[in-house]
Amino acid sequence: MEVEISWKEISNDNLFYLDQVFELYDQSFPLEVREPHDIFLQSLKYATKAYPNNFRLLVGLSGKALVSFATGHYLADVNTGFVVYIATNPLFRTNGIGTKTLLKIEEILNKDAVLAGNSSLRAMILETESPNWAETVIDREECLKRNGFFRKNGYKQYLEMEYVQPPLHNDDKSIPLNLFMKVKEKDYLNKEEVRNIIHTIYYEKYYIVNNIDKELLIRCLNEIGINRRDSRWKLKK
Repeated sequence: MEVEISWKEISNDNLFYLDQVFELYDQSFPLEVREPHDIFLQSLKYATKAYPNNFRLLVGLSGKALVSFATGHYLADVNTGFVVYIATNPLFRTNGIGTKTLLKIEEILNKDAVLAGNSSLRAMILETESPNWAETVIDREECLKRNGFFRKNGYKQYLEMEYVQPPLHNDDKSIPLNLFMKVKEKDYLNKEEVRNIIHTIYYEKYYIVNNIDKELLIRCLNEIGINRRDSRWKLKK
């Protein structure tokens, strides 16, 4: 039976459903890739002053029940949508809700691209766990399912560089992840364009919003093979 979904966005002025989001979030992601709850609030605050950049927190509802959520950044400098988290309530996973949620957050981020003066998004990008780093059979199966889900929805794993996520907690060990991208039909991103997108993610998301130490981020970029600094890194937050 198909579940009818209503979509709502959580904003800095309307935090209703946020506690339900946190409950599903904590159940859905391993600690290593689960940032502190206050980063969601910092992201919402960032969205009020970052135009044409933006942050979106989307929830899918069936009646009063939370069936899914997704978060994403619009990165104006590279005209790219960055999906940070997407999760579906386990009670509703067989109803195609994950795909509907992903398509909806893509649609919303595409509106941000249009508001910024573009005809559409150039690309969508996301990080996801690698099965190679799973510690248990169950974790590995979940990783394979998640990777398969993104492939089914038009994303392709980027294999030309080894990607790492900066540490989200109080340590200095980077997190190897898979990088998936989705570009418009017949479009192509060369390696330098991908480097620019990653560099922008690190600056806008991990430096400005997450407030991760600049030198640590630059070290992680060097691990990926991105060896650059530009004027943005000299700015004070």
